[in-house]
Amino acid sequence: MRLVWLALAIWGTIHPMSYFLQWFNENGYDLMAMVNAWHANAASSGLVWDLTIAAATLTIWVLWEAISRRRWLDLLAIPATFCIGVSCGLPLYLFLRSGRES
Repeated sequence: MRLVWLALAIWGTIHPMSYFLQWFNENGYDLMAMVNAWHANAASSGLVWDLTIAAATLTIWVLWEAISRRRWLDLLAIPATFCIGVSCGLPLYLFLRSGRES
């Protein structure tokens, strides 16, 4: 399963990032304009909030486990989540977590 998590983390980086880069190339590198575009309608706003809550939940989980188990490398999942997306951060965390000796 470990390689599945890694493959999903890579896919979760490349696929969404291709859309973000396309948007930036068409509209300029204005982060606030992108945030405004995310809230273009109720459906997209709902998706933004869904992902925001998932990212916050993942962050709390990663922090809790990293601190309690002293697995500091697992903290890499947090910037991956907020700089790339939950589609990268969650499978990256599962990849890092699956390498633990039980």
